[in-house]
Amino acid sequence: MSSAVIRNIFSVSALTLLSRLFGFVRDLMFAAVLGAGPLADAFFVAFRIPNQFRAIFAEGAFSAAFVPGFAKVAAERGQNAALVFADRIFAFLLIAQLVLLAFAIVFMPTVVGLMAPGFAADPVRFPAAVELTRITFPYLALVSLVILLSGVLNAVGRFAAAAATQVVLSIGIIGALLLAGNFQTPAHAAAWGIIVAGLLQFLIVAGDALRANVMVELRAPKVTPEVKQFWKTFLPATLGSAGTQIAVLADTVVASYLVAGSVSWLYYADRLNQLPLGLISIAVGTVLLSEMSRRVAAGDEAGARTAQLRAIELTLVFTLPAVAAFVIVPDTIMKALFMRGAFSEVDALQSARALAAYGAGLAALVLIRPLTVTFHSRGDTTTPVIAVAVAIAINVALKFALMGPLGHVGLATATSVGAWVNLSLLVLFARRKDLFTLDERARRVLPKLLASFAVLAATLLGMVFALRTVMGGGLNDKVALAALMATGGIAYGATLILLFGKEFVGDLKRLRRGIGG
Repeated sequence: MSSAVIRNIFSVSALTLLSRLFGFVRDLMFAAVLGAGPLADAFFVAFRIPNQFRAIFAEGAFSAAFVPGFAKVAAERGQNAALVFADRIFAFLLIAQLVLLAFAIVFMPTVVGLMAPGFAADPVRFPAAVELTRITFPYLALVSLVILLSGVLNAVGRFAAAAATQVVLSIGIIGALLLAGNFQTPAHAAAWGIIVAGLLQFLIVAGDALRANVMVELRAPKVTPEVKQFWKTFLPATLGSAGTQIAVLADTVVASYLVAGSVSWLYYADRLNQLPLGLISIAVGTVLLSEMSRRVAAGDEAGARTAQLRAIELTLVFTLPAVAAFVIVPDTIMKALFMRGAFSEVDALQSARALAAYGAGLAALVLIRPLTVTFHSRGDTTTPVIAVAVAIAINVALKFALMGPLGHVGLATATSVGAWVNLSLLVLFARRKDLFTLDERARRVLPKLLASFAVLAATLLGMVFALRTVMGGGLNDKVALAALMATGGIAYGATLILLFGKEFVGDLKRLRRGIGG
């Protein structure tokens, strides 16, 4: 993997880290102000609905179809032709979003009824969810334009502005919550904060596009050969994204039938589970898609495969500690981070149970993105759809099977099982197409990473025994979490250095240079 790619990955990761830190502060405020009651459940549904549509139609599917298409046109006919292609896509995207927005605003009770059917008989949660979703839904149109411009910027090697927009959403909500006294409820304040953030996100990427001279223009919709190919790629990609989001949607649908607070418990656990996903997997996938698309277009298959394998190794190095922490000490994490204000100890423990279940599938979840890039970089958006369709069928079936005996924890467990099924199928299909094979370095590195993970897990288990048995469990949760993180971090880092030696130190130096760049 080139130094430029490493630098881009860590630039995106650094900005994503900043975004997650602000997102963490935002979620702390949610927990303290909203807790896990009926109003919190209603807001999280209102927050999830536009994000659900965004994830299906805009983010994943759009990037998978647009970035390789833009790279191909740029390679064959130059950047100006690629920008005209982007203009055509912009026209179609804008029309589609306006139609969807108008439909959703008019039929919002039906939309909420489909997303959270268990709210229908609730005199508090259902009307609150309808009202709040009417406020938040225009965010979908704004963020769709942001994603288009981000795709253009990523395709020309500019990643910072697009990554920075992630920070703005949390800042907008935090600012609105600080002014919550001026709104009907804190949930209404947060909802309006989402809209303000969407406007700011658009201004950021539009400003960077203007500086880079790649700003899209509004042209009349026209079906050119490039646009036609985009739609051929986009539609299967949409099905793939929809499949993944069906699993997320199923959590909301099923949880709406469970006891009040279930939606919120899953939300807080999922937010922590999304932290390593956003910091590493999404950052790696974003940069890797552009890198592999360019290499494949240039006929450099060997370079594309090498870039992918190094990205997978990098993903695992930073993900495995989170897996160990979420599975072994979820209760300590949730109590130390969220137990304050309206968020009780019962809420923390219920969220911790979900976090452990999510953590069991985290490694698979973060690897799905770089494995999917194997196909998307070559214009194949159909094969991942097959994998995700099978995974989702198993996932949803398990949710309904486990909701009775396990409640909200059963939903998180089904999500983890589905992630492993999805990853396994992607690997199988890639190997059948001769698109994925471990090279000599990967076969040497992966066993060492697993050994490092085992040492970390044993260290955390030993610390849990010491804190709960030897010390009687009387240690403050925040102090206990700090002790666990410090001890586990030292054990994991020392094992990596011991097993990899100079190779690992060299990787750390490249990491530092990448972040600095």
